[in-house]
Amino acid sequence: MDGNHRDIARRCLEGAESGTMTFPQIVGTLMAAAFDGYFVDLRLGQAAYYLHDGDGIGLPTHSNSVAVAPEFDVDEVKAAIRDAQALVPGYTYEGFCDRVKRAGCAGYVVSFLGRRVTYFGRTGETHTEHFPGTETAVSP
Repeated sequence: MDGNHRDIARRCLEGAESGTMTFPQIVGTLMAAAFDGYFVDLRLGQAAYYLHDGDGIGLPTHSNSVAVAPEFDVDEVKAAIRDAQALVPGYTYEGFCDRVKRAGCAGYVVSFLGRRVTYFGRTGETHTEHFPGTETAVSP
């Protein structure tokens, strides 16, 4: 991975965390730079960004003391996603992450090729959101 790709991945992560980039902007930026998708590990506070050629980069995300709940509450995860999509007043990416962690979400995978985001719990439960125009709307 070259320095330009590292900078793009960092800029997108920083944009999410600072609120200066929306999820659609992040997806568009990463896709234009030949990324396949990314993975966010909410337990370790890490994000990994993957290129088409199989190369990738890992970056630390914001850290906090919110633990991932043992049970996956898919309805609460869906509610957090809907609020993120609507950019409800007071929305922040960090607040979104805290909320889904409290709902038992351990992480999520964003697949540009599959046009979806799959959220997963500690025991393997999943919820998949499809990008707009495929089935349903999607957010971080």
